[in-house]
Amino acid sequence: MTGDRNSSEARKRRHERVRKRVSGTASRPRLCVFRSLKHIYAQVIDDGSGHTIACASTMDVDIKNGSGEKNKKKMAELVGTLVAKRAQDKGIKQVVFDRGGYKYQGRVKGLGDAARGAGLRF
Repeated sequence: MTGDRNSSEARKRRHERVRKRVSGTASRPRLCVFRSLKHIYAQVIDDGSGHTIACASTMDVDIKNGSGEKNKKKMAELVGTLVAKRAQDKGIKQVVFDRGGYKYQGRVKGLGDAARGAGLRF
């Protein structure tokens, strides 16, 4: 039990360290990623006003109904393209990537690469 708690606390410490330097503005908001064991969530946030501009997750109806995929990495890529499309619909072309204290590999990397492929720049 203590190993799980320590790894969770370590991720939170890494996230705090990253958030000291990474902040979203109105012209360049923050693309924040959170992943759980089953799902992955992405939000485009303007930290100046404290508003979420766009969001997507594996819980979205568009992703749940649109794919029969069971592979979590493929689902993360779908979330990345969807959040990029929704952000571009709101006029956002450039973001700052906040990996949430997670390593840039696997699902987080898949989401980031898919968002880049869909047209977001970071």
